[in-house]
Order: sequence, then C-alpha cells, then structure tokens
Amino acid sequence: MTDQTRPATVRVFIALAPPDHAKEELTRELRSAYGTHPHMRWNRVEDWHITLAFLGELPPETALLLQAPLAELAAGREPIPLSLRGSGHFDDRVLWSGIDGDLDALHMLADDVRTAVKNCGIVFEARPLRPHLTLARARRGDRSSAGEIAEGLAEFTGLPWPAERLHLVGSNAGRSRGPIHYRDIESWALGSGAPTGSRADRQSPR
Repeated sequence: MTDQTRPATVRVFIALAPPDHAKEELTRELRSAYGTHPHMRWNRVEDWHITLAFLGELPPETALLLQAPLAELAAGREPIPLSLRGSGHFDDRVLWSGIDGDLDALHMLADDVRTAVKNCGIVFEARPLRPHLTLARARRGDRSSAGEIAEGLAEFTGLPWPAERLHLVGSNAGRSRGPIHYRDIESWALGSGAPTGSRADRQSPR
C-alpha cells in the first residue's frame, strides 16, 4: 500500500475469536437460515469475533501504540474457557450468537484491555460489555427475520473451547463506501505474549 492509497484512519477494535471448529459447528447450525433468509446481510465467518473494546476510527500510527501494552497484558493472562450458546437480536435487526463459559474472566480481561487503551491516551466510547458474535443484519424495514432466526438457534449449545489469543484488529479503510474487511494488526497468545508470525500469515478473527 502506497502513501497515496494508505487510509487516513482505520476502524480498530480489540477482540477474542472462536477457533475454526467452533465456527464450523455454528455454521452447520446456520445452514437452514442461510437458505431461508438469503436477504440478510450475513457477516463473513472469518470476521466473527468477541469485541472487548471498539475504538472506532484511528490513525494507523495511533493503533500501533497499543501493541506493547496489549502484549504485556496478554502475557499475564491464561486462556479463557468459552463456548457459543443460544442467540438473540439487537433492535430487531442485528442477529447474534451468545457466549457462555468463564464470563467473569472475560469481563476482567475486557476491563483491563480498556484500561490499557485509556492509559495510551486513546479516547473511545466504553460501552458495557455484552459478549456475543454478530452474525448478520436485516435490511432496513425488515423487523422479523432476525427474530425468526434467533428463535431457531435458541437451544444451540456449542462445544467448549479456550480463547487463546488477544487480537488487535484494523479495517482496510476508515469511512469507506466499499466492503470493509478486517485483519489482525497484531495478536498475542494469552499466557505467553508471543505475537504471531509475519502479517502475511495472520488471519482476521473468526
């Protein structure tokens, strides 16, 4: 990316991500809904994540300030046992899958992540943590589809898994009219602080 094409801002958040087998399990559960509700704006599976702190649009160089404190934070934390469970919707339009497991540890990690961000002088809207995966959004005027799909997923209980990495994620652009894709700026193993390899080898949270 050249200086001429580099975005002035990127949308940044800090998150955990379910492993491949958990995503595959939920994807199988969603197959019928994909067929019956193709008009929903389904999120890419590779973008599924549990947001701990959404920072909004930041200059790329500001996002880089977070790497050292987040690496130190991740190094002192153990993986968190979690699972996917149930479903629901926000404002009749945003479909989500719920999170179960050690939610106390999840909230503690989120609190410490947000403190680290504030200590870097980054101002953001600290909304209450509501652990979930955003799966899809209904189109404007459609007030029933998200609820119908959520009802079908109400009894879903996924197998447990450990959340093992902390992800600092950025978009390909700030306020863009095109599709927004996310990738890891960096990620760290909980309990070791060891970052992933080259950026080319990294994957966005799923």
